[in-house]
Amino acid sequence: MTKRLARSVAAAAAVVGGALFADPALFGQTPAPVPTQPATTTATTRPQQTIELRNGQSWEPVSNPTTAPVTDETLDRAGQFVAGNNNAAAKKLLVAWLKRERTSPLRDRALYLLGVANYQYGDRIVSFYNFDELMDNYTDSKYFYPALEKQFQIAEGYLSGYKRRFLGLPLLSAEDEAVEMLFRIQQRSPGSPLAERALKRTADYYYADAQYDLAADAYQAFIDRYKRSPDIPQVRLKKAFAELAQFHGTKFDPTPVINARTSLEELAIDYPDLARQENVAAVVDRIDAALARKVYQIAHFYIRTHEPKAAAFTYRYLIKNYPNSAEAEKAKVELAQLPPSAQEGPPASTKPSELQLNAK
Repeated sequence: MTKRLARSVAAAAAVVGGALFADPALFGQTPAPVPTQPATTTATTRPQQTIELRNGQSWEPVSNPTTAPVTDETLDRAGQFVAGNNNAAAKKLLVAWLKRERTSPLRDRALYLLGVANYQYGDRIVSFYNFDELMDNYTDSKYFYPALEKQFQIAEGYLSGYKRRFLGLPLLSAEDEAVEMLFRIQQRSPGSPLAERALKRTADYYYADAQYDLAADAYQAFIDRYKRSPDIPQVRLKKAFAELAQFHGTKFDPTPVINARTSLEELAIDYPDLARQENVAAVVDRIDAALARKVYQIAHFYIRTHEPKAAAFTYRYLIKNYPNSAEAEKAKVELAQLPPSAQEGPPASTKPSELQLNAK
């Protein structure tokens, strides 16, 4: 009886031991190549299972992810077509395969290859949606981030002048679509290096397209989100220039030029080398000259509206804050010509916010 029990235990151990050592995945070894199967049988292939040690206590079966090392002859051939830039043949194979193999674990690979084929062919909007479908349905796929990078390349191409196809010909621009693509990339991977590049590229596009209000907002968003980025000095500089570009003259609201001056002063303090390289001090001097003209015009407005005390206060402000300007010399002469009662009043302020610079 004892011998029979010992033989039974030994046989069971041999079966279990053989099953464990037969699975190379338990020991980090590369699984043996899977025999190539016709594409028609891939849809019925079930995900393989392996056994993993959990918490150092028990072995549990675990299903492989959708990107399990399974091959497909049709996809391999399509991949060769894509690598050889034979995109029409690749698209024909891949579209038929995707319609046929709706439950295959290799659909993420097929969608990626189809997106690349459409990208190379020139149908980049279609390519973008191929990659979108991949990322919507297969978030754990190894093709997720390569697909996201391809989407960035598509948006970059459109912003750089690549045209959409119409009747088979590249005729239509797609800058608005490209900006939307970059926004979706930021939603897909918030805080990632690719999202950082997408936001900066959006701001640079607005700046180059003279949409300075949107550029300033986008640069400010970049500064708020990526404070440690090495691009921060250049971004702050371009934000200041975008604000300055919104100033249309002394007859208009000076808020943009005041904001630009503040941004440039802060930049000169934080990055003095960059400020010297970009000659920020000369830009600030030109801003001060424009503000002096603006203040002088405000003083004349008060003269025309019979407000001599307000005009006197404005003249004093101009003389105190912009003493080296040509308008300051004029203000001294005109201030002396005002009635003595008008010249009595509070001292001039040094804060631009206390003076109504937006008066007409």
